[in-house]
Amino acid sequence: MDSLLKLSLIGTGGFIGAVLRFLVSSWTQGRAGLLIFPLGTLTVNMIGCLLIGFLSALVEIKALLSPETRSFLLIGLLGAFTTFSTFGNETFNLIRESRLELALLNTGGQVVLGVFLVWLGRLLASLL
Repeated sequence: MDSLLKLSLIGTGGFIGAVLRFLVSSWTQGRAGLLIFPLGTLTVNMIGCLLIGFLSALVEIKALLSPETRSFLLIGLLGAFTTFSTFGNETFNLIRESRLELALLNTGGQVVLGVFLVWLGRLLASLL
C-alpha cells in the first residue's frame, strides 16, 4: 500500500473516530447529569478497548482484514475514538481539584476494565 493511500485511510478513519468520540462521550456525559466523574471518556475508552481487542484478534487469528482496512479501522478510527490523552488530562484535573478518590477510580477503572475488555474482544473474535 502506498503511503499516500495509507495516510488518506488513517486520516479519514481519524476524522470519523474523532466525531464518534465526541458524540458518544458527550451523549454519555450528558446522561450523567451533574456527575463530576468523566463517564463519557470512560465509555469511549472501554468501547474502543473492546473493539481493538476484537479487530486485532480477527487480524491475527482469522486474517480477515486487509492492510488498508486495518489502517482505516485500527490506526485511524479507533486511534481517534479512544481518548487516553483526554483520560490523562481529566485524571490530572481531578488530582488538581483534590478529588484523589475519583482520580484513582478513573485510573484503576479504565486500566483494569480496558485490559479485560481487550481480552474479551479477542475471546469473542476467536469464537467466530
